[in-house]
Amino acid sequence: MQVHKGQAPENGPYSALVVSQGPEEVFTREVRQLDISRLPPGDLLIHVLWSSLNYKDALAATGRPGVAVGYPLTPGIDAAGVVEKSASAGFAPGDPVIVSGRDLGIRVPGGFGQYIRVPFSWALRPPAGLTLRECMTFGTAGITAALSIRALQVHGVSPERGKVLVTGATGGVGSFAVAILSKLGYEVVASTGKVDQVGYLISLGARETLSRLEMADTSGKALLKEKWAGVVDAVGGTILSTAIRSTMHGGSVAACGNASSPDLPLTVFPFILRGVQLLGIDSSQCPASERRELWDAIAGPWKPDRLAWMASECSLRDLNSRIDEMMQGRITGRVVINLEES
Repeated sequence: MQVHKGQAPENGPYSALVVSQGPEEVFTREVRQLDISRLPPGDLLIHVLWSSLNYKDALAATGRPGVAVGYPLTPGIDAAGVVEKSASAGFAPGDPVIVSGRDLGIRVPGGFGQYIRVPFSWALRPPAGLTLRECMTFGTAGITAALSIRALQVHGVSPERGKVLVTGATGGVGSFAVAILSKLGYEVVASTGKVDQVGYLISLGARETLSRLEMADTSGKALLKEKWAGVVDAVGGTILSTAIRSTMHGGSVAACGNASSPDLPLTVFPFILRGVQLLGIDSSQCPASERRELWDAIAGPWKPDRLAWMASECSLRDLNSRIDEMMQGRITGRVVINLEES
């Protein structure tokens, strides 16, 4: 549905992907026509032009326990669009805005719909130098990667310290971590289960690649040979355990995902014998001030040289199949959703 800037509709139909829960925990997804008047209260009514597909969205869209608060739900933790109606002095109709994290697509209707209504504190103006589509190419994945890298820097992981490992490197977070770290001068080693995507990772700046099997030590050893000055891990489980046990003395590991497993088979020895620091990364509740700084960084000196090449595009009606592909581990890089395409 085309809506011009500043029309401020109070009601009317719009398209959204709706996930519903049926009997026996069966979840269905379909694009429906909803009404703007049914959106929850909020300061800003936003006409969403672009969104992106994150692993958390795929989990919510397939009914994974502990992700969404309730169903039916329109997922989408990222949204970029134009303010249509504002009850905040900080935003006016026609202003471009981006929204990511908070409860978007988890507790309230998210970016997989052509309209959202949110508190003004959730919205940011897009940084100079990025289009709304480019903002969604980054989205939560880009901010999470940036948060992880900033955390490593704060804890003393500089390019001079040694190699930095990125796990789940062909995913959204991993792709951005590889590209940004490389641009900042780090020697990046990328781990992936997609052996056919080695060329992709090298093109992003990885100096070396490792297979998932090489990063899944099940020997039971409390400590392994020291290899990494820092780690950005998006997968969890045995791979995260292996990364921690092979991190150098005084190194740091930023844990930001659980694409493989939420478990962490480990002893305390890496922490008490090598002083390894495990850094938890949560982008959902990142303060607005820090979020603005990160957006400025990834729009400026941290911006990957091949940003457009890192994302594919789909329409709302094609999104169902892309969700399935993500859950099957078949997505490389990012998926941006064009909400204006039928």
